[in-house]
Amino acid sequence: MDTLYPRLLVDDFDACARFYTAALRELLGIEPVKVLPAASYANWDLNGEAVLSLFSRAAIATVTGTTAQPATSGQDRSMLVFKVDNVDAATKALESFGATVAAPPADRPEWGPNLRSSHLRDPDGNLLELQSY
Repeated sequence: MDTLYPRLLVDDFDACARFYTAALRELLGIEPVKVLPAASYANWDLNGEAVLSLFSRAAIATVTGTTAQPATSGQDRSMLVFKVDNVDAATKALESFGATVAAPPADRPEWGPNLRSSHLRDPDGNLLELQSY
């Protein structure tokens, strides 16, 4: 049983489902368990454990009764972090899948010995960090 896993609430489900399918295939070698456009839901597992799920922000607003409230972006209130072998190559790969670079690859010794990272935004603006150390 999965006890805790990230679920991103997104505005553009189709673009994010395409992006994370390509990104998780590239970075972790995994395929989606399911992508249900009609339900605006997708999920990915690794070794039988949840890695990520996507769900429509509008759909959850309907469920929670918050559709009349103004939308808030929540930008940078969460971030997905991927440990990768090569930050530069992974950055290029995710950019080719539709991510935009927020901070290009750089060495960050102040964060840890031999740490290199980059920051990108997925098609819905969620912040991602790629790191190697």
